[in-house]
Amino acid sequence: MTDRRRLILGGLSALGLAACGELQKRPEPVAARVGRKPRIALALGGGAARGFAHIGVIKALETNGILPDIVVGTSAGSVVGALYAAGHGPFDLQKLAIQLDESSVTDWSLFDRGVIKGEALERFINTHVGNKPLEGLKRRFAAVATDLQSGEPIIFQRGNTGTAVRASSSIPGVFPPVAINGREYVDGGLVAPIPVREARSMGADLVIAVDISGRPSGKKNQGSVDVLLDTISIMGGALGKVELADADVVIRPELRGLPATNFQQRHEAILEGEKVGFAAVARVREAIAAWDKKNG
Repeated sequence: MTDRRRLILGGLSALGLAACGELQKRPEPVAARVGRKPRIALALGGGAARGFAHIGVIKALETNGILPDIVVGTSAGSVVGALYAAGHGPFDLQKLAIQLDESSVTDWSLFDRGVIKGEALERFINTHVGNKPLEGLKRRFAAVATDLQSGEPIIFQRGNTGTAVRASSSIPGVFPPVAINGREYVDGGLVAPIPVREARSMGADLVIAVDISGRPSGKKNQGSVDVLLDTISIMGGALGKVELADADVVIRPELRGLPATNFQQRHEAILEGEKVGFAAVARVREAIAAWDKKNG
């Protein structure tokens, strides 16, 4: 090959490589980066029987076409959240709640670090999610619990769904701690009463928080379990305010007169959740529009 030919070929190769390098460095087209919808997370707080209000909120949001991509639940919020993430729509959830036999989720025992075993709740959840693991649910879902040894929150996103929900719902003194992989876990409400930060950590752009845990019931002459739950609610109030400050929309069903152990008033709780859910739709749409404008 002559020197002249080598020079020409070398020059063409250099131009080709330069062109490839330019293509690699060129930013992706604007159309590929903009126009995506925000990832919406629903952060469902704890509150025992008050958790039925979550169903009403979900019903109101879905009726208005607001469908979360991520669901994160603490305690009662993990119960409703797991069922919702598994594919149960709001009307299915409402029907399931109304028909719920309290004995199907409570298995009383002699006091052994708790008066309810929690095994019945675990079976109930696994049955109604089709025995699918957390990572196999139709919507991305996480249950938040508290590591009893470290006091840190743990976000369960993989593994047995019923066990994770049971751990998230294990109110100290009511349920015994749940052992998972050699560690013990209790109610997530002790560290994350409304799991907003946990939703952010999962990649949420917008977080809709449902707060049912921030206030005591206000009922006089309560039973010991109601007193315990109200005490936890009061303790979690300050922590809840910190979490809620990072939410885009906060929905607060008015459940002050509803004791946390009153399963008989589930219908009233659902209706209250539905009422405040519909009232919050405009704020949710405003938050979505603001995000679109900022990121468009």
